[in-house]
Amino acid sequence: MSVKSPSMVPERVGAPMALRLPHAGLIAVLVVVIVFTALRADSFTTSQNLLNVLRQISVNAVIAGGLTLLMTAGGMDFSMGSNAAVTTAVAAQMLSGGQSTAVTVVVALLLAAIVGLVNGLVVTFTNVAPFVATLATAMLLDGVALLVLNGMSVTIGDKMQALGNSTVAGVPWLLVVAVLVLVLIGLVMRFTTFGRDAFAMGGNEHVARLSGINVPARKLALYALAGALAGLAGLMLLSRLGASAPNTAGLQTQLTAVAAVVIGGTSLAGGRGTVVGTALGVVLLGVVANALNLLQVNSNYQLVVTGAVLLVAAVINGFQRKGSTP
Repeated sequence: MSVKSPSMVPERVGAPMALRLPHAGLIAVLVVVIVFTALRADSFTTSQNLLNVLRQISVNAVIAGGLTLLMTAGGMDFSMGSNAAVTTAVAAQMLSGGQSTAVTVVVALLLAAIVGLVNGLVVTFTNVAPFVATLATAMLLDGVALLVLNGMSVTIGDKMQALGNSTVAGVPWLLVVAVLVLVLIGLVMRFTTFGRDAFAMGGNEHVARLSGINVPARKLALYALAGALAGLAGLMLLSRLGASAPNTAGLQTQLTAVAAVVIGGTSLAGGRGTVVGTALGVVLLGVVANALNLLQVNSNYQLVVTGAVLLVAAVINGFQRKGSTP
C-alpha cells in the first residue's frame, strides 16, 4: 500500500489562499452588502443603527446556535421561534402581574425546555419526521401564544430593561449573551464527547448506535437544549421590546434562523456543522434586513430575500455534500 505525498494532492493545494479560507464566499458577500449599504445610506454606519442591528441579530443568533447543534446531529426543530413566542407571552403576563424577574426567568426557561423535550420524545419514539412533528408544534405554539396574550399587547414596564437596552463598554448586553451562547456551543461541538456524539449521529445514526452512543438520550438532551435556548431568545426579545404582542417571534423568526444556519454551512442532512458559519449567516441576514429598511425597500421583500437566500444555500449545501462524498 502506498501513501500519497503532499505533492500528489491535486490542484486544491495550488488554489489561491482566499478560496481555501473557511466561509470565504460568505464573508465576501457580507463585505459587499455592507459596503453597498454604507455608500447608499449614510445612517447605516451611525452608532445608533449599528447597536440596533446588533440587538436584533442577537436573538436570532441564540436560536440559530441551538439549531446548529441539533441539525449537526441530524435533527430539526421548526418550533423554536414559536417556542420563543410562547415564552415571551408567558413571561410578559407574569411580569405584568407582579411576579419577580428571577422567578419569571426560571419558569420561562423550564417551560421552553419542556416544550423542546416533548418534541424530542415525539421525534425519538415515533416514526414522525422531525420536520412534520416540529412544524405541527410550531402551529400549536403560535395558537397558545395568542391565547396567553388574549390577542392583546402586554407591556412589562422597565423590568428587564437593562438586558435589552443597556451596554457594557459600548457593546449591547444582548450581544454579550449571544456571543457567550455561540462560544459555548462551539466549544461543546469541538471538544466534548456530547459534541462528537452529535456529529456521529448526524453522519450515520445506525453506526452511532452500534458504536455505543445512547442515541435516544442524546436526542432528548439536544431537543431540550434547543427548547431552553429558544426560551432564552424569547426572554431576550421581551427585554428588548419591553412588551409581548401577537405575532412576536414565531415562524418568521424560525425561518430566519434556519436560513442563517444553512447559509453558514451546516448540513440539512446532519453530520456537518459550524458555529462560526452560523454567526456569519446571522450577521448577513441581519445586515440585509437592515439595508432593505434603510433603502426604503418594501418590507415584504424581506420575506422574498430570506426565502431566496435559503433556497440557494440549500442547493449549494446539497452540491457540497455530494461533492464531499467519496
